[in-house]
Amino acid sequence: MTKKEAINILNILKETYPDAKCSLDFTTPFEMLVSVILSAQCTDERVNKTTPNIFKDYSTPEDFDKLPLEKLEELIHPCGFYKNKAKNIKLTARKILEDFNGKVPETMEELLSLPGVGRKTANVVMLEAFNKPQGIAVDTHAKRLSNRIGFSDQETPEKIEQDLLNLFPYEYLKDINHILIYHGRAICTARSPKCSDCPINSHCRFYSSISKN
Repeated sequence: MTKKEAINILNILKETYPDAKCSLDFTTPFEMLVSVILSAQCTDERVNKTTPNIFKDYSTPEDFDKLPLEKLEELIHPCGFYKNKAKNIKLTARKILEDFNGKVPETMEELLSLPGVGRKTANVVMLEAFNKPQGIAVDTHAKRLSNRIGFSDQETPEKIEQDLLNLFPYEYLKDINHILIYHGRAICTARSPKCSDCPINSHCRFYSSISKN
């Protein structure tokens, strides 16, 4: 796929989902970081139902550092994988206090040094908390749609991200993940995608392949 074709597809989707944005609720960079960690293998909707009860009492690295591990596990239990997530959140809070003066770092390299923070999480925090997109967060929607539409033939998020970065100019980075999530939820679902209702079906290799059968 050429850059021109990819940009045309994304522009159509931008027009389709003009209000596409991050669906996690947060008020500070640290709340954003905690929410993204909790969202791993969990829906944003579930995270947003869980975090208000947490953030009303615990919202800073200091709060989480002092919070007993067992209590944190109890609070985040609805988000799944709570033991590992609680451990990483506690370790991250401590590292932010010790190494970054209590503030969430604003570079990819520093974010990636935090326990439990991979490239997808760091990309989300850089964009949503600091408005400094450095890459593209490749979640399950972005992966599925990139493979179906034809943006990438790769399987790993890291390689898919590189393909996307080669296709899209910097000014598109802030929109790509949001738009693919919205389209993945509304039309290009994992099971039974609504291809006949898709605004980009004439540009999509997945639709082209199933139309021939």
